[in-house]
Amino acid sequence: MATTTPTPPIDEAKLEAFMGEFVRDIGALAAAPLVLIGDKLGLYRAMADSKPVTPAQLAERTGTRERYIREWLCAQAASGYVEYDAGAGTFRMPPEQAMALADPDSPAFIPGAFQLAGALIKDEPHIAERFRTGEGFGWHEHDHDLFEGTERFFRPGYIAHIVADWIPALDGVQAKLEAGARVADIGCGHGASTIIMAKAFPRSVFVGSDYHEASIEAARRAAERAGVADRVTFEVAGAQSFAGGPYDLVCIFDALHDMGDPVGAARNVRSQLADDGTWLVVEPFAGDRIEDNLNPVGRVFYSASTMVCTPASLSQDVALGLGAQAGQARLTEVLNEGGLSRVRRVAETPFNLVLEARP
Repeated sequence: MATTTPTPPIDEAKLEAFMGEFVRDIGALAAAPLVLIGDKLGLYRAMADSKPVTPAQLAERTGTRERYIREWLCAQAASGYVEYDAGAGTFRMPPEQAMALADPDSPAFIPGAFQLAGALIKDEPHIAERFRTGEGFGWHEHDHDLFEGTERFFRPGYIAHIVADWIPALDGVQAKLEAGARVADIGCGHGASTIIMAKAFPRSVFVGSDYHEASIEAARRAAERAGVADRVTFEVAGAQSFAGGPYDLVCIFDALHDMGDPVGAARNVRSQLADDGTWLVVEPFAGDRIEDNLNPVGRVFYSASTMVCTPASLSQDVALGLGAQAGQARLTEVLNEGGLSRVRRVAETPFNLVLEARP
């Protein structure tokens, strides 16, 4: 006779708690397109002065329609992004929320994260198919919003930390940059990290590279807008093939784990470094064990790794598949195998692990 496995008993309190978390998750998901609309149409910027407005006033200020604005404002208030005064019928964005939602140069700016997440949802059918086939899915194959959203997501952290914290933590590097050094920024994407460094160190020259041609074109335009194109060049090249050394400093920001052959990239970096050169490796923050990363930040990075980082690596030669939560011990193994024998952690943030690597 066939046997049936008994259904485990249900703990109602645990079920209720999980459903509460789910309501918060689905609310965040439903709010995402509204954040994108607020960013795209300038609604947040129009409220950045933190003064109360009615839906009619905000609609007039932004050239939009009041009925849509009223519903949007109610959703923002329910999310805690703006405050509602029931007596006056007005909405107000507190300065803290304005810092996060209205100022793209703020270290707390978050709409880029929502733009990135929107791209992942669009690409879900492609990644689901890769679950079946085991094939990779290249960075260049994703929706355009991933490229721009990634730059806008990471740029606030780079603004806050590259010049103020990470470069000063490297042994002797800041003095070289101030005097005039040659710097390579591998996997530079739209060039945010390269341009931030170039603006801070006007005596140094910078070469940004990325295999994604459309991103390099965007980086060149950004350098022109920033007024640093005379000292910054961007070229289409992979991490295993970029050249032009010797460099005093080589940087990879949040890109090593995406590579199919990070060991090959490390070997090439080693060959392009000056004798006393330094490699700055910035990766998503992670502990060395899975259980270290089962937290809100790990949730973000494991999810992104499933949708973007691991498929990107699996689409390339070697297909090592490090993933976005590799951790310092595994990253150090890769760097050592590539010829960088001295690796140390010099800084960290809730989102970043910062390593210095030398031959």
